[in-house]
Amino acid sequence: MIEETVVGPGRRRRSVRLLPSIVTILALCAGLSAVKFALDNSLEVALAMIGAAAVLDTLDGRLARMLDATTKIGAELDSLSDAISFGVAPALVLYVAFLRENSAGWIIALIYTVSLVLRLARFNTLIDDDTRPDWQREYFVGVPAPAAALIALVPVAMHEQFHSGWWNSFPVVGAWTVFAALLAVSTIPTLAMKSVSVAPQAAALLLVLVALAAAALVTFPLVLLLVLVALYLCHIPFAWRSQRWVAARPEVWHHKPAERRAQRRASRRRPALRVSVSSARLRLRRPDHGRRDDLRR
Repeated sequence: MIEETVVGPGRRRRSVRLLPSIVTILALCAGLSAVKFALDNSLEVALAMIGAAAVLDTLDGRLARMLDATTKIGAELDSLSDAISFGVAPALVLYVAFLRENSAGWIIALIYTVSLVLRLARFNTLIDDDTRPDWQREYFVGVPAPAAALIALVPVAMHEQFHSGWWNSFPVVGAWTVFAALLAVSTIPTLAMKSVSVAPQAAALLLVLVALAAAALVTFPLVLLLVLVALYLCHIPFAWRSQRWVAARPEVWHHKPAERRAQRRASRRRPALRVSVSSARLRLRRPDHGRRDDLRR
């Protein structure tokens, strides 16, 4: 009985520690399955497999932190899974679907894959850098691998939703794929999910949007993907401005993201407030042009 009480919890603990790695392997299998479905000309299913891999990739890290099951082998496995699911698989899907008819198509596929692998290598280096301040960890350097993969696969979604058109011609697909690769290896800051918070007064609106997204996922999944990609691309200028504002103010580095956003809003309102206060103190008024013309007459 004593042996059972000692060994049992240990075995359960080992099983729990394996859970994030199991999710990572599922993401890897989903990414590789996308290539199989692309070869079978089932592009919508291939796109769904990479989307599932992106969701699983988000879950494995959160599970590892929640269960205190972070391990070195888990981190290496996650990086290798990301390289295959979001680097190799999307490149092969695009090549099979649109790029293989041109001799430069394979070069474009290689550019995308190499860019994603370099982005993952840089990400691993930044994670191990203990000299970075905490506020920098609230931003990704470049577009994350799952987001870059879904951005690159926009021509596939357009083709499946709207059928053939200019959006799946070789020049457009090739340029778009290189664009996604450049976003991944760039130093453009993008927001990390852990730094995003929702104000209490906006919680109801967020729940409504989540319900609409769930309905769209069932009825118009490809349109939902295109909308999400567009919103993600639109957030990049705001993330860049936010990162520059924080970097220029060391006094707010230790503040929470929500506090810094409140300070940014206050700083934008402050100049107008100063002008109004100064005018009130000096009793200045806007010139009345009509009255001035009457006095001249």
